[in-house]
Amino acid sequence: MAETLQFDLVSPERRLASVEASEVQIPGADGDLTAMAGHAPTITTLRPGVLRIVRNGGTDEFVVLGGFAEITATSVSVLAESALPRGEMTQEVFNGLMADAHAEMSKAKDVFKNEPGPVDDAAKLIADMVAIGTHIGLDPKQSNFG
Repeated sequence: MAETLQFDLVSPERRLASVEASEVQIPGADGDLTAMAGHAPTITTLRPGVLRIVRNGGTDEFVVLGGFAEITATSVSVLAESALPRGEMTQEVFNGLMADAHAEMSKAKDVFKNEPGPVDDAAKLIADMVAIGTHIGLDPKQSNFG
């Protein structure tokens, strides 16, 4: 049997998972990474994406929208700004998140007229949200955003 590590996922609203996992696939801000038993100690910020936990009973997926992960040789702790089990990410919920992302983009364009950094960050958020929707089979263009 493969070695396992303790995995915990919490958001401000609730604890979403506390399981023994063989691997955890993390959408890191600097790129995707996979944590397994014996991993070097690491802390990374998260970008919006799908966090995947592989365990003896199968695979669990969660949609995370920011936060950070602390990885040690024996555990992974994820503190997410917002997180939902994949099964709770309906088209309606996704549309609401996309509307929020587009509102952030409009606000950034209004407030930071000559500062590309915040506008670029808002555009990246929209791109990450579109990638999430596409990955899990939701339609990022179902509603008219803009």
